[in-house]
Amino acid sequence: MAVWLNRAGSNGEYESKFLKDKRIYLTWGRVTQDLRTIKSKEMLYDWYEDFYEVSRRSAIASSTQIWKFINIMNLEDIVVLPSKRNSTIHFGRIKSECKYDESSVDIYKHYRDVEWFALDIPRSKFDQDLLYSFGAFSTICEIKRNNAEDRINRMINNGWKTATIINDSINKDNEDEVDIDLEQYSLDLIVKYIERKLKGYPLQSLIAGILQAKGYHTFVPGEGADEGVDILAGKGELGFLDPLICVQVKSTDSPVDRATLDQLIGTMNNFNANNGILVSWSGFKHSVEKVRAKQFFKVRLWNQIDVIKELFENYNNLSEEIKNMVPLKRIWILTNNDL
Repeated sequence: MAVWLNRAGSNGEYESKFLKDKRIYLTWGRVTQDLRTIKSKEMLYDWYEDFYEVSRRSAIASSTQIWKFINIMNLEDIVVLPSKRNSTIHFGRIKSECKYDESSVDIYKHYRDVEWFALDIPRSKFDQDLLYSFGAFSTICEIKRNNAEDRINRMINNGWKTATIINDSINKDNEDEVDIDLEQYSLDLIVKYIERKLKGYPLQSLIAGILQAKGYHTFVPGEGADEGVDILAGKGELGFLDPLICVQVKSTDSPVDRATLDQLIGTMNNFNANNGILVSWSGFKHSVEKVRAKQFFKVRLWNQIDVIKELFENYNNLSEEIKNMVPLKRIWILTNNDL
């Protein structure tokens, strides 16, 4: 069985449909014909070059991915779907050959049925080299580096415990995932650092420091004395002005559930707070995601992506103590990947 990375849009915009429909889709736009009828890669290269009016090099790079989706993926192969809305990864098994639905929208015409057997697995469960492969720029590619297939299968069979590589020389040739998302790679390194250095109570200090940089006065109860709240925050010099916020910080290895959100809302009532922030380093279960919109004017949900975004946006205003906890330096890279 092979392991395939299959993205749900550059920003994860199709993720909900992938999961709801129990499918993966070939999300290339403007397609109006059944590409299964194209019988060779060379013919597909020609079609792509003419249809999208791109260079031969670009046509080969993109149509190779289409060819794999239509012809190379096999039944029971594993699909890896990194979430863009959460700090998690979804896993499924392919259950059909490529199908074509003439009546569907262009990006949903070609699809394969998938059994999603593991949702919202925290990125923190995986070694950095696997996360590196999960960060390939390609929409569709086979993940082979460092015995990835065997390691992922061992993780599946052992409750997602890390299966670290023993021999790092395995399967480095014929890599499918060539172009790597350096931004995601850098984010994963920062995530690993924070997990190693700040897990538990110190993460509360980081969140409090970010809120202070945003102009809030904060109070952090002593460790073990939180009364259901980890941070209290308010505007104004003394923190008496609205919005008054209760913050709950969870640094566990599992996504938090609806009961945790309900507990925070109850705590907000106890402290007469207008709003709340639920911080879950490992993300949120679907029971929480389903009510995100309903709680929009009352509660904000921060996963590790949100925390790091807030860290970046407010870094210059952080105290030196907080900067020393997470020492960062800004760098510049080209955004054009076609070099």
